[in-house]
Amino acid sequence: MNRLSPLATAALTACGTLLSPGGRRGSLLVLIFHRVLAQPDPLLPGEPDVARFTAQVDVVRSICRVLPLSEAIERLYAGSLPPRAAAITFDDGYANNLTHAAPVLRERGLPATVFVATGYLNGGRMWNDTVIEALRRAGTELDLAALELGRFSLADLTARRLAIDTILGALKYRAPAARARAAAAIAERVGAELPADLMLTEAQLAALPGQGLEVGAHTVTHPILTRIDADAARHEISASRATLEAVTGTRVGLFAFPNGRPGRDYGPEHVALVRAAGFSGALSTAPGACNRRSDRYQLPRIQPWETTAGRFAARLVRTYAERRAAAV
Repeated sequence: MNRLSPLATAALTACGTLLSPGGRRGSLLVLIFHRVLAQPDPLLPGEPDVARFTAQVDVVRSICRVLPLSEAIERLYAGSLPPRAAAITFDDGYANNLTHAAPVLRERGLPATVFVATGYLNGGRMWNDTVIEALRRAGTELDLAALELGRFSLADLTARRLAIDTILGALKYRAPAARARAAAAIAERVGAELPADLMLTEAQLAALPGQGLEVGAHTVTHPILTRIDADAARHEISASRATLEAVTGTRVGLFAFPNGRPGRDYGPEHVALVRAAGFSGALSTAPGACNRRSDRYQLPRIQPWETTAGRFAARLVRTYAERRAAAV
C-alpha cells in the first residue's frame, strides 16, 4: 500500500471533520482485523502482512483520532467524541496480534482491542484454520465426496483457493459440532501435521494489556449463535469472559458476535443475553459508522479491504456519513 500525500491527507481530514465534527454530532469508526502475517500468504489474501498493516495503520492515524474502544464507546454516548474518532479491533485471538500487530501499534502509540475465542487458547485451532492448513498441505487431488463436499483438483494456487472458499462456505452454517467433525475429517484425509501455534497462549493473552491491547470476549468456540440453543449461547458468552478475566486479571466489558451478521449469525435474543451478562457494549460486523442512535450492543464495524492508501482513506472518510442505528 502506498502513502498518502500531505495534500490528500489535509483534504481528507477536512472532509472527515465536516462529516464527523465530534461532540454530539460525532461518529465512531471501528475497524476490524483478524491476523497480521509475517509475510503475504497467497492462501490468505485478505489478511495483511506487517508491511501492509503498518501502511493501513498509518493511514488511519493520519486521518482519524484513534481511541481505546471502551473509552470511545462511552464518549460516543456522552456526546464527547473528538472529530474523526476511530478504534481498532482484532477478532478471534491470533498469536500474531501480539507478536506482529502490537509492535506496530505500540510504536505509534495506538490502542486496540482483541476479541478472543477462549476455547482455542494454548494450541487450539479454529475449524476454518484446520481446513485452510489441511488444504495448504494437500496433494494435487482431494476427494471429500464421503463428507458430501465433492472432489477437488488442487493443481495450482487458484484451484486451491477456490477449494478452500467452497469448503468453508459449505461448512460455515453447519451445527458447530458437525462443522468441527468435518474439518477434522478433512485434516485426517490429508494426513499432514497442522500448526498448533496460531492462537494465543494464556501467557500471551495475559501480556496483551501491558502492550496497550484491551481484551474483549468472543465466545468460547466461535459458534454461529443462531445455530445453537439458548443455554449453549449463554454459556458461550459468559464462560469466555470468565476465562479472560481469570487469565488477564482485568475486567472484560466488551463482546463481539462471532461472524457478526445481524439476523443471520445472531438475533435479538443473543443481544439480550449479552446485555443480561453485564457487558457494557457489543460489536457486530454490520458495516457503517457508530453514532449516538446506534444500539450499544450492536455497534457496526468496517473491514480494511482496499489495497491503495487513497481508496482506503476515502472509504474511512465516506463511512463517517454511513451512520447505522440498530442492526436487528
